[in-house]
Amino acid sequence: KQPDAAFYLWAHTPISDETFAKQLFLRENITLLPGSYLSRKNKGVNPGSNHVRMALVASHEECIEAAHRIKQFCEQL
Repeated sequence: KQPDAAFYLWAHTPISDETFAKQLFLRENITLLPGSYLSRKNKGVNPGSNHVRMALVASHEECIEAAHRIKQFCEQL
């Protein structure tokens, strides 16, 4: 079933956004998008760096489960 809408959460990452996304997928099987992929450099700075975009489009229960797994992942960094 398609979700009725999408909600995107932008979160700061304690490490490189690309590394964070890759490691989260490898360890917890959660896919999110590095913020630097969604923006471009302006005056030498990419405003999406060290951020990830999470699309909260799964069921409420699945989003809660993913949040717990993301928290566990972050605690191991």
